[in-house]
Formats: sequence, structure tokens, C-alpha cells
Amino acid sequence: MATGQRGVVLVGHGGVPKDCPPELITKLKRLEAQRRAAKQLPSQEEIELDLKIRRWPRTAATDPYKSGLETLAAALRPHLDGVLFGLAYNEFCAPSLEEAVEDLIRQGATRITVATTMFTPGGSHSEIEIPETLERLRPQHPGIDLRYAWPFDLQLVAKTLAEQLQGWM
Repeated sequence: MATGQRGVVLVGHGGVPKDCPPELITKLKRLEAQRRAAKQLPSQEEIELDLKIRRWPRTAATDPYKSGLETLAAALRPHLDGVLFGLAYNEFCAPSLEEAVEDLIRQGATRITVATTMFTPGGSHSEIEIPETLERLRPQHPGIDLRYAWPFDLQLVAKTLAEQLQGWM
């Protein structure tokens, strides 16, 4: 495996912008459900709709989740010793995990670690979708070491939460 430039991708869930028409989300979710039930690849219609929603113009007011993840990323980045850094979203927002990984590879990353903001076990994004995406990317980039920092140590997560709560109790 490669041992060159390191990179980190922080993956958040992604949110629907407040001004995005709800019928677009309903249609996307219907197409996704049909595809999963039939165990097929995404249709061109689903791909185009997903991209339209992901690329919807956003502001802090229309997508506070994206703004919040960007704030977390800005706080995290100085703690990562200058590694290449990218943000990604599981759904509704760009860039996707695939896009963020590809961007770090273009910048020269040969060892990329993916971390999610979804800490608890049992979630389909963190336990199924992110690992599946990395499995699809690995054969496309055989010289790249793609790692997933999962599962989280729940004792450390609990300690962080307890520290946060101390100021509120």
C-alpha cells in the first residue's frame, strides 16, 4: 500500500436545503426505494435528480446542517497536522464521498482515512453505505490506501459527551 501524502475526509449526513421543492426529495426517495427493492443500479433519472439536489444553491440560512459541518471541519482541521482535508455528504449535498476522495487523490493523497460524524452503531450510512462506497473505490485506485475510522470507541464518545454536559448541568 501507498505511504505518501495523507488525507482525511469527514463525512456528514447531509441535509435538504429549506428552499428545495419537497416533490424533488419525494421523487428521489421513491426512485431509490424502487432501485433497492429491485437490487439494480441507479437509473439515469435517479442520478440526475440526486445531482440536482446535491448541487442546489445553499446558504447558512437555507442549509444550516452544511454550515454546521463546515464549522466543525474548520475546528478539526488544525488538529490534523497539515494532512489534506475534504468534506463529504452521504446524501442531499455535495460533494459526495466519491467526489471528495477523488479530489484528495488529485491533490496527491495516497493514504486517505474517512471519518463520519455519525458516531453510534446501527446507522445504514455509517455501517453500510460508507464501507460499500470505499469498496467500490478501492479497485479504481489500487495504489491508494483507503481506510475507514469506524467503529468509534463509544467510551471516548461518551467521555466527550460527558465533558460537554458538565457546562450544562
